[in-house]
Amino acid sequence: MSNQTIHTHGEDVSVREDTAKAFRGVNWAWASILGFIVIIGLVFVFFLLSSSKDGSVGSPSQTEDPRGKP
Repeated sequence: MSNQTIHTHGEDVSVREDTAKAFRGVNWAWASILGFIVIIGLVFVFFLLSSSKDGSVGSPSQTEDPRGKP
């Protein structure tokens, strides 16, 4: 099995190829999760700000029925 070098805790470590792939896979998983959280947060803030500018932040029970109340 071939050896690869990974950088962890401030130093380079020579490990087996499968261990290096697992290490990179975990790093990519954390980066993907963080990216997903950031995108969801930006979408939430965007929609919160856009709805507050329209003045329609209230719940559906607080909005008026356009047909009038029966």
